[in-house]
Amino acid sequence: MAIVAQKRAVAAEREGRRAGLAPAARSLSWALPWSLLLALGLLATDAVAQEGDGDSITELSGWAALEVRAFPSAPQNAGQENQRVQPSVAVRPEIRHEWNGGDDRLTLIPFARWDATDGKRSHVDLREANWQHLADNWDLTVGLGKVFWGVTESRHLVDIINQTDEVEDPDGEDKLGQPMINLNLHRDIGSFAFYVLPGFRERIYPGRAGRLRYVFPVDTDATRFESGAKDRHVDLAARWAHSIGDWDIGLSHFHGTSREPRLTPGLDSGGRLILIPTYDIIDQTGLTVQMTTGPWLWKFEGMSRWGHQTDHHFLAAVPGVEYTLYDLFESGKDLGLLLEYQYDGRNNAAPRTAANDDIFVGTRLAFNNTDSTEILLGASVDRHHGAFGIGLEAETRLTDVWTIELEARMTSNVPQTDVLFATRKDDFVQLRLFRYF
Repeated sequence: MAIVAQKRAVAAEREGRRAGLAPAARSLSWALPWSLLLALGLLATDAVAQEGDGDSITELSGWAALEVRAFPSAPQNAGQENQRVQPSVAVRPEIRHEWNGGDDRLTLIPFARWDATDGKRSHVDLREANWQHLADNWDLTVGLGKVFWGVTESRHLVDIINQTDEVEDPDGEDKLGQPMINLNLHRDIGSFAFYVLPGFRERIYPGRAGRLRYVFPVDTDATRFESGAKDRHVDLAARWAHSIGDWDIGLSHFHGTSREPRLTPGLDSGGRLILIPTYDIIDQTGLTVQMTTGPWLWKFEGMSRWGHQTDHHFLAAVPGVEYTLYDLFESGKDLGLLLEYQYDGRNNAAPRTAANDDIFVGTRLAFNNTDSTEILLGASVDRHHGAFGIGLEAETRLTDVWTIELEARMTSNVPQTDVLFATRKDDFVQLRLFRYF
């Protein structure tokens, strides 16, 4: 019976792959149509639930969103759909149950998106599903969780615990839930965090028909791992963080499967060119430093990494500064000015990156109003060949439960040797309408 069940599981996985579903969604493909219906229902109704028995409380919150991406240019790569307007719908409910005076908490945050164009962007995931216990000077989290390490705006070098959800947004800010056992010890000399990460999650990439992909699609069916345990390798990480006066310092180390795969060319079963992801075992030491002095915010992220097929070792760093003009012209608005430098010393043995010698400049305008209106505009310029990218993000509340977001991305002057060359015609404007509940 076990053999029969295994064969059925393999057959089901192959069917999911033929359908173009992302790795995170292959076993949950049935949920995609229901996520659409649930999102539309939540957009139309007020679904808030909260109940408790005095010592415990259960809360339901979250959001549903309608999204439209518009691409001014036709796609440049073979197999991509020439659909200039790409609608999708997403839903992310959050369920939390607390008891024992709030010292124990269960959290469940599923996420689902249905996309009209790219089957790989239609996916279901558990962002968080964990139990957390809080004590006086320690806390413990067990399950799927999300951890953020970083202080800079343009790039998060040390943020390595969670895998990137690349089909959600090309900025790398969206992450998949990571299985973990996380123990935090809080002492006078700082906080010590220890992580056991039993299991690895592959990166999700756009499909052959989708936009914002490489010249050749990434074939996750052909994924390779350096470790013989493949995606069951147990990774380890630790971090020390401390605040000393105006300084906030974080020192971390990670040993395990790299969240960045190397992409090498190959052929699929039909003889078509593809990119094959390979995940190496790496060691990475990271450092974050942030100093606050009045309107000045000085930032630094740096990392040292070993691994990637050879004994190749490289350094990468993002130093930067942010200056805030408070109450600009007595308007009540705050204007932040950002400047960062992106350095990365990796060679061709490591996964490619576009941010190896770039200057980032940006501005953040906070209206400080009841609608939480904020605008962020940033641009990165390559110091060698002048390629640059511009990003715009703006958001504001329409009502107590409705929020609207505008996002735009564009690149220009990208040479053929740059990793962004494949998406040089994928500039887009995106509008999202959120319904919170």
